[in-house]
Amino acid sequence: MTSLFDFSVPTSRQNEWLNITAEVQKAVAASGITEGMCVVFVPHTTAAVTVNENADPDVPHDVGFALNQISPDRQEFRHSEGNSAAHTKTSLIGPSVTVIVSGGKLLLGTWQGIWFNEFDGPRTRRVLVRVLGEC
Repeated sequence: MTSLFDFSVPTSRQNEWLNITAEVQKAVAASGITEGMCVVFVPHTTAAVTVNENADPDVPHDVGFALNQISPDRQEFRHSEGNSAAHTKTSLIGPSVTVIVSGGKLLLGTWQGIWFNEFDGPRTRRVLVRVLGEC
């Protein structure tokens, strides 16, 4: 069995991290699937999704800081829209994550959450959630 859900994420700035774990868990619950997996996909080229710590608010800040060090805005970039740094960060983080579903819940570690990463905001973004498995 498979179910597809989507929701919008409004963002307010560049380099913003939003915890979307609760929204993804709602999709898992609505699917009725108790054992399987959940794929979270962001259909954008300047936004990404990752699993990372959700207990300390300094972690998203620190990872964002590191990404800015790896890919700062550079005058040498040729892309006409001026958001090449955002494209690079998205390539590093990636457009999707897969999480095991067990007992109808996301099987995340104690400190883990699912984070939407905005690298070119403000925007309204889309997140797709595909839940696969058995009821």
